[in-house]
This record gives sequence, C-alpha cells and structure tokens, in this order.
Amino acid sequence: MLRCCCSSRRHRTAQRNPGPSLSDHARARRDVRRSGSSVTAWTAMEVSPLRRRVLANPAMRTILSVWAWFLLGVVVIIDLPLVAIVWVVTAPFDKGRYWPGFVFRRLCVVHQWLNPLWQFRTTGLKIRDPRRPYVVVSNHESFADMFLISHLPWEMKWMSKETFFKFPLIGWLMHMSADIKLIRGSKQSIVSAMRGAKDRLDKRVSVMIFPEGTRTRDGSLGEFKDGAFRLAIENQVPILPLAVVGTREAMPKGDWRFGITSAEVRVLDPIETTGLTKDDIGDLRNRTRSVIEAAIAEMKA
Repeated sequence: MLRCCCSSRRHRTAQRNPGPSLSDHARARRDVRRSGSSVTAWTAMEVSPLRRRVLANPAMRTILSVWAWFLLGVVVIIDLPLVAIVWVVTAPFDKGRYWPGFVFRRLCVVHQWLNPLWQFRTTGLKIRDPRRPYVVVSNHESFADMFLISHLPWEMKWMSKETFFKFPLIGWLMHMSADIKLIRGSKQSIVSAMRGAKDRLDKRVSVMIFPEGTRTRDGSLGEFKDGAFRLAIENQVPILPLAVVGTREAMPKGDWRFGITSAEVRVLDPIETTGLTKDDIGDLRNRTRSVIEAAIAEMKA
C-alpha cells in the first residue's frame, strides 16, 4: 500500500483570474495563499506500471474491493460515536456544526489511506482563513468526489440528494454534520436547501455544491445551473472553484468494485461577488465554468 506523504513547492509565477475589481482581488489574496501545483495537503505518487498491472488483475481487484468496502464499514462504525461526541461537546458554541462535519470528513481521508486502489492529492491554493465562508463549486465525476474533496483541510457543508440522508449510519453522520438535503425537482426543497445554505454561510461555514447537478455519461463537463451562483451573489460571498480529475475511474458506474486511480483536486482562485447583482448570475456562472474547464484540461495534459 502506498502511503500519502506531505510536500509543498512554490511557483515563481502564478496566473490570477480577473475579478470584479482590484480591491476585490486584494481581499481575496488576503484569505488564500498559493502553494503552486504541488500538494497543499495529502499527496500520493502516480501509480507505477508494475503496481497497476498487479492491481488490475481481476481477482486481485475483487479481493481488494471487498477489503476496501469492509474497511469503509469499519471506519463508519468507529466514526459515528466520535462525531456524536463532538456534536454534543461543541453544540453550545458551534452553531454551524463546523467540528462534527470536520470529523466526519476525516472518515473519507482515513478510508482513502487504507484503500490500496486509490491515490489522491490536493493542489492549488491553500485557504488562509478556514472560517471565511465560500460557495465552493466543483465538476462532478463520481461518488468518489466526496472522498477526494474531503482531503481539503477545512470544513464545508455539502448540498446532497435526499437519498444519501436515508442511508443508515452515513445519513446519521450527514444529519449531525448539518449537511444540506435537496430533493431533485422539488421547488419547495430547493427553497429550503437555499435557506439552509444561507444559514451555514451566516455561521461562517462554507457550502459545497456541484453546479452540474449530476455527472455526465461521458465524463465531459456539463452545463452549470444557476443555484450556486445566485446563492453567492445574494449573500455576497466569493465563489471558490475546484477542479477534479481521476475520480471517474475510482468508482466506475455499474461496477461495485473500486477502480485503480490517481485522482487530484485543484483549488483555484476565488472569484469575488462583491457588488454583483442577480443580473450578473449568468456571467458569474459562465466565468466559473470556463475557469474549471481550463484547469481540468491543464491537469489532464
């Protein structure tokens, strides 16, 4: 099993996305720090050809997948009482449920460490103030996105399908973490989810949204919906774009077995919304999508 290691490199130059104004850029730079294209958190080397051949053996992949699912169950069972204890202890002062969610997200990190089929890394910006709220948006490749993005060392409340909240144990953890439930196609649920997202932002906790709504069949970047960008503008908080590559192979659709992959999430420059109005939603949406699309192309090159 490959172990994750920590490393960081500095780039001499860094390209910044244009913002609404120079003052907005200055504000954004105070809250983030570029660590370049090296990892800001846990890192893993690329899967070697020999190791990939061994893991790609159908029997070996099946055995390791059974092992990984077993470990996931064990980690969830261990994590549940830990999150419950943190929830009780921090309830008097942690109204945003930041710390229960933070502990819950470590579950995903621990599982990836123990899963020999997956190697994850995080690159890009390092957030200086984890309690400055952002509307975080990312492309959506698979359910494994949650495991990868959870490696980022700050807490976000995830806007997720109602189905996940109904899962035993995992659903309980999501409830205790104050994640946000969304029923697709229900206008009432959308209004409730946006109200919940505003509540988390007001309590200085970031909100994580997949603006595509669902992953595409061919893995291409889908069209973005307006919700995340409307939320950011209405609350005058920055958009924090993420680009994800590699998780599509981590959990192949229609196959219960884990795939062999080396995946990456890159934290991109925040996009300020100060002074923007609802008339700017489309421009903000398109600009964010273009930034993520360009980053994905660069990461795959």
